[in-house]
Amino acid sequence: MLSVLEIIKRTTEFLDKRGVENARLNAELLVGHALGLARMQLYLQFERPLTEPDLAKLRPLVKRRGDREPLQHILGETEFHGLKLKTDRRALIPRPETELLVETLVTRLVPPPARVLDLGTGSGAIALALAACWPEAKVTATDTSAEALALAGENAAGTGLAGRVEFVRSVWFSAIAPGRLFDLIVSNPPYLSEEEVAHTQPEVRKHEPKPALTPGTTGLEALEVILRESRSRLAPGGWLACETGIAQHGALTELAKAAGYARTESRPDLTKRDRIFLAWI
Repeated sequence: MLSVLEIIKRTTEFLDKRGVENARLNAELLVGHALGLARMQLYLQFERPLTEPDLAKLRPLVKRRGDREPLQHILGETEFHGLKLKTDRRALIPRPETELLVETLVTRLVPPPARVLDLGTGSGAIALALAACWPEAKVTATDTSAEALALAGENAAGTGLAGRVEFVRSVWFSAIAPGRLFDLIVSNPPYLSEEEVAHTQPEVRKHEPKPALTPGTTGLEALEVILRESRSRLAPGGWLACETGIAQHGALTELAKAAGYARTESRPDLTKRDRIFLAWI
């Protein structure tokens, strides 16, 4: 029988040959998932021999990852701002850039806003994270996809936040009452151009919902609508916060000025590139 460590090494080699980034980490997580062990527990069992039933559980997982299915889909979950969220093909996998957006808002908005709207909630990551950080806030989250809203509802239940977020099927503001105002409108909308999507990794291009990645040819189409329509939906002193593409902030600044926002600000991501766009009135 081969040991846990030997299987990890062989799995790492297999994934590396298929272009999987961080192949060793992926191998450890897949082996741990098959055995029902966390990574730290796995390290304590490197010499454990793997039985044929163990390998039978592992093989299809490794094949799926070798075919470039996202690791988060195979594991069925991911961590986001202290929450464990279910992940599958129904919505975009929450990413570190989006977590940074949440961290920025929690740090900057003191005291917390009372009324929050998350546009295009997907898995519910932003809405649920803000609801967890701001227990007194009334959080509403919209999405055009019924499947994504179903996933968000499952995540609300799984995180113990069911009832803390109101989920609404809506194309941006279409199902939000015209006179309803918010202190914060936040969004991680689709912002890649069609050309950028065509050049993404197979994990993204083949397995994540295209409408969550690109709004059209330029990648700015959704952000233009959000900037324009959010202005009349913000209460006095209200904020708009969006995750964006790294080359879009010049255009967004001009759009914000034309829409009547008092100030704008760009915040960098972990690679020091403009990623978060803030505007307020």
